[in-house]
Amino acid sequence: MRIENSFIPAEGVGERTERSLWESGVTHWESFDPSAVGARQAENIESFIADASERLDDGDARFFREQFPSGSHWRCYENFREETCFLDIETTGLDQRRHDVTVVGVHSPGDTEVFVAGRDLTAERLQGRLDDAKLLVTFNGKRFDVPFLEEAFDVDVDVPHVDLMYPCRRLGLTGGLKAIEKETGIDRDRPDLSGRDAVRLWREYERGDEHALETLVSYNRDDTENLRLLADHVTDLLDSDVFVTTE
Repeated sequence: MRIENSFIPAEGVGERTERSLWESGVTHWESFDPSAVGARQAENIESFIADASERLDDGDARFFREQFPSGSHWRCYENFREETCFLDIETTGLDQRRHDVTVVGVHSPGDTEVFVAGRDLTAERLQGRLDDAKLLVTFNGKRFDVPFLEEAFDVDVDVPHVDLMYPCRRLGLTGGLKAIEKETGIDRDRPDLSGRDAVRLWREYERGDEHALETLVSYNRDDTENLRLLADHVTDLLDSDVFVTTE
């Protein structure tokens, strides 16, 4: 499913109206027929399509952050797949005011970087990667990763953000990232490691164990890169579940 299949950003259009349009054969902006809805809705939809088409041609992903309900940001994935930033962090605890960010992994197709506190983890590097992205994908990032980074580095996230935890729940995929990976057939090198181990590994590194840091970085890399596999899987399922075509 692509942005151009969506009508819910238009003022006065909800999921019921959008579904009715799809069922009548209006599945793309180019096929919109004003007679399919009332005059006021038609005017709103045409205004949205005109503005959104121009913004999409310009690659302005930030425009769609405000236009789409947050729960529908996944619809941006197909359009911006190659410019998506997959992000996962490790910390020393769960409270962003008391605990520290230790490792941050950022992945885009063909490129993964893992930044380490005290080495190359800086606000400038993180903001640079976020600024280069047109979509952010995390797992539980709205409640955890992003608030931690905002508190520690004052970074700004102004692109659409797909927190995969919520679409997974919509699809009946519950539990943490590792459990969902297992249920969906996504493998990792060290399935025995957990977030608690990430804290332990960092403490061991602080005491001089470089191998512990290597293990932690590898663990974070798995987390980050597997987000792309999960996003591919989840958006395919959501497309089948939500989008109605007449073909």
